[in-house]
Amino acid sequence: MDFSGAYEWPNLRFLLQGFWVTLQVAGLSIVFSFILGTLLGTLRYTRIPVLSQIVAVIVDTIRNLPLLLIIFFIHIVLPQLGIKMPAFWSTVVGLSLFEGAMIAEIVRSGLKSVERGQVEAARSSGLSYMQTLSAIIMPQALRRMSPPMVSQFISLLKDTSLAIIISLPELMRNVQILGGQSFDYIIPALLLAAVLYFIINYSLSIVARRLEARMN
Repeated sequence: MDFSGAYEWPNLRFLLQGFWVTLQVAGLSIVFSFILGTLLGTLRYTRIPVLSQIVAVIVDTIRNLPLLLIIFFIHIVLPQLGIKMPAFWSTVVGLSLFEGAMIAEIVRSGLKSVERGQVEAARSSGLSYMQTLSAIIMPQALRRMSPPMVSQFISLLKDTSLAIIISLPELMRNVQILGGQSFDYIIPALLLAAVLYFIINYSLSIVARRLEARMN
């Protein structure tokens, strides 16, 4: 092991650049998956004839597929159909679809957890269904779904490492490249990667625990 060589500034900067790509992918995927998951989860909850059934099939299909397969399909199969994306956006789209399906179930469960009596009281007071959903149900559901949603975002951040398979220059890909330069760099690079992942994920886990504590 050569810690001094592995942590020379050019190598350290190379790893941090990969970590920055990881954070960019995770950040965009969190935003897109939250929007998609909230939309799909709400559509399933509203039980609109036909539409909610179609959404249920889509969500259940995506949730039961490996994330790696989805990323492969987007990056390798779609170009054969004329839809080409760089590795960065292939990863973002794949993560957003997969995590969006997971979040959709969290959102649906959160909406269903709101007591039926409150919904009936809001409707009887003259509020429309959409007003009841946005003003009564959704605010309460968001509080309840926040802890599991943050936990899902932690999984999303860790799943960005799967992009190594399509050569996205994220943290683990750069660790692999640095390890290829010298076998003595592998363990120091992996240790640094572990520390960086731990700092971000542990910070998010603290947020999840605090949100859960507020609910109790």
